[in-house]
Amino acid sequence: MNKFFLQAGALLGAVGVALGAFGAHALKDKLMASGRMETFETAVKYQFYHALALVLVGILAKEIIAKNIAYSGYCFLGGTLIFSGSLYLICFTGIKTFGAIAPIGGTLMIAGWLLLFWAVIKS
Repeated sequence: MNKFFLQAGALLGAVGVALGAFGAHALKDKLMASGRMETFETAVKYQFYHALALVLVGILAKEIIAKNIAYSGYCFLGGTLIFSGSLYLICFTGIKTFGAIAPIGGTLMIAGWLLLFWAVIKS
């Protein structure tokens, strides 16, 4: 079991709940007026998916002794911070240029899933 990935997944999940509630209530009017509600929801959704993926990696790390499982977790964490973070920045600042960063995060998330696949094959 890898406590780092379990803790990171738990924190991303908690922050996802908080941001989701904040967006649905306190920011709803602002997000609707700016047309960014869907962007915000996408950021929260992908954050949750990858919070769960990090918990999975943390649990599987006990069973799968391979560097790839750790690389997978780091890709999930970095990808989530970059992808969801850039979408949050767009929503909070209105600066669309942050959208150019999102594909880097998405690529890291894809790499995380592929590395997880590879780690399972190698185990």
